[in-house]
Amino acid sequence: MKTTQARTHDQYLATVAADQRAALEKLRRDIRAAAPKAVECISYGMPAFRLDGKALVYYAAAKAHCSFYPGGTIAAFAHELAGYSTSKGTIRFAADEPLPAALVKKIVRARIAERSAKRAR
Repeated sequence: MKTTQARTHDQYLATVAADQRAALEKLRRDIRAAAPKAVECISYGMPAFRLDGKALVYYAAAKAHCSFYPGGTIAAFAHELAGYSTSKGTIRFAADEPLPAALVKKIVRARIAERSAKRAR
């Protein structure tokens, strides 16, 4: 990946390998489908989606994998994520095995619900 700072998702994606770009473009579409009111931005040098002015989810390319950063919401999906490398707020996947659209949408919707619950308190 180039070291220049991207200002848009398209600029960021233009800097990654073709296979990663395809996987991340699919992830981007799936996030957009689950959160149509979210706004695209670059945060911490990564493509992100903001909802109501706050970061909702991020994604990025690494040397040997792609990553989706939905935050702590992933704990609720541990069973469905059993085949993926995960940490507290990160899901790593191979470019040739993108995350299933239905799972991405469930995770993003859970993240939106989590944020809504925090706002309600």
